[in-house]
Amino acid sequence: MDEQKLFDLLSQLCASSENEVVEFKEAKNQYDFSKLGKYFSALSNEANLLNQNEAWLMVALKYFDKSKASTPYRLQPGNLQRLKSEIAAQTNGLTFRKSYELNYPDEKGRGKKKVYLFNIPPAPRGIPIAWKGSYYKRNGEFLETLSRDELKRIRSQLTNDWSANICEGATVNDLSSEAILRARNLYRKKNPTLSHEINQWDDITFLNKVKLTIEGKITRAAIILLGKSESEHFISPSIAKIAWILKDKDNVKKDFQHFNCPFILSIDEICAKIRNLKYRNMNDSLGSFFPEEVEQYDPYVIREALHNCIAHQDYTLADQINVHEKEDGELIFINVGSFIPKDILNVIESDVPQKMPKNPFLAQAMATLNMTNTNIGGGIKRIFTLQREKLFPMPDYNFEDNLVLMKITGKILDLEYTKVLAQLPFLSLSEIILLDKVQKQEPLSSEELKLLRQRKLIEGENTRLYISPRAIDDDECKKMIVDYLKKFGKGNLSDFEKTLFDKLPDILTKTQKKNKIKKNLQALRKEGHLISDKRKFWLLSKTSSLLDET
Repeated sequence: MDEQKLFDLLSQLCASSENEVVEFKEAKNQYDFSKLGKYFSALSNEANLLNQNEAWLMVALKYFDKSKASTPYRLQPGNLQRLKSEIAAQTNGLTFRKSYELNYPDEKGRGKKKVYLFNIPPAPRGIPIAWKGSYYKRNGEFLETLSRDELKRIRSQLTNDWSANICEGATVNDLSSEAILRARNLYRKKNPTLSHEINQWDDITFLNKVKLTIEGKITRAAIILLGKSESEHFISPSIAKIAWILKDKDNVKKDFQHFNCPFILSIDEICAKIRNLKYRNMNDSLGSFFPEEVEQYDPYVIREALHNCIAHQDYTLADQINVHEKEDGELIFINVGSFIPKDILNVIESDVPQKMPKNPFLAQAMATLNMTNTNIGGGIKRIFTLQREKLFPMPDYNFEDNLVLMKITGKILDLEYTKVLAQLPFLSLSEIILLDKVQKQEPLSSEELKLLRQRKLIEGENTRLYISPRAIDDDECKKMIVDYLKKFGKGNLSDFEKTLFDKLPDILTKTQKKNKIKKNLQALRKEGHLISDKRKFWLLSKTSSLLDET
């Protein structure tokens, strides 16, 4: 968010004055920052009760200038992230969505004021947020603990949450001790400052803390994640099964295996089963764009996809989760139920938490154990980003027939698409998703076509589109520089600009083209091929191995 938008936001919040979801505090060097945790709990719970999408906590320094005390230690750069982690450690994984710092003139001319704006998410449906075991709310300017009625109001939101229902007759003995140990390790890894406390908790205390049990009673979420395989009957007629199926390039089944609860352990077994082979670039035209070999699928992508299937499966439909692995470089993950945000691009661009996940209780527990991100857009966005970094196609989603299908492609489909991603790292994910549609020959809207044509990323008729061939890459750019020096003996930056500008991608600005030429000149010097004289002319080094090349 730019500075002007921050000023506008602050003005808007100040105009509304303090209320149940807006709090102003003043900080000094001796300020008790543990109070922030109480305010986080209170504002998060109030946002839930008032059905608000967010709450704001603003922490202001009285004033500061060169002669005044510095920023309190806890608000100094580098410590804000630690503060967010400390909040998360005591609130079952929930913390500030974002934090902003803003300086503005003091109205009395005493230097500048500094204010920190913390954006707080509402408590998840059915799950009140505690700070160190106590649930807080606002009462005017004061903090109070939530009343029993208010706690009940939040918890009753889980009435329709299948995963939060109690499994009558189930006890901790119906859970896998190995799965509980795995959950403890995941929670300890996410909250290292609580390591000693975690060791002191018995199993029921731990399960209550991570919100997999309710007052010691076993929930369906606990059975799914931690239950022994023979405990599946507690969620009947629903089932907790994941099927892995291996198919050849003709879609003929070659192998399969079924996995039951506890899913927290089954995930590791499925990841080990998937043949994550090395993908080798066999096309010389990609040159240095593509590494010699790379894993077909990033391990994070596999796990995140599985976690999303488990968290958002509609278990009331009594169907299994499916993972199809195809030998020609595709992974397909399928869970039953609808995709609540409906549109993937909106999820990626908005980057905000999902209001009502399919199984809020299960999803929150998985987030507490660091299995999923409390922000659904965050995990999905990272999957797209990792595919981009590999120069592979974007994930495909299909939401038809009450199914959520996600396909990950672990191979190159279109060489020009791969070149674009390599040469233009500044492209946004939304632009890359549109290019991905072109390489997959999927329809584009008139607005999408207009954007790609304006960016000079596509060519051809609307019925036969193709990605514009890329101009010279870095290797070719270096070669042209060397060829110029072999012919003319020396050259300065303007000489190389005249030679190369027309051959660089049109999508690059004049400044970006200049920077690309400078980068390649410096690279050639570091490689020992070029030297520069006092008059800023570049010359071939007498020891360069390129002198002998024709």
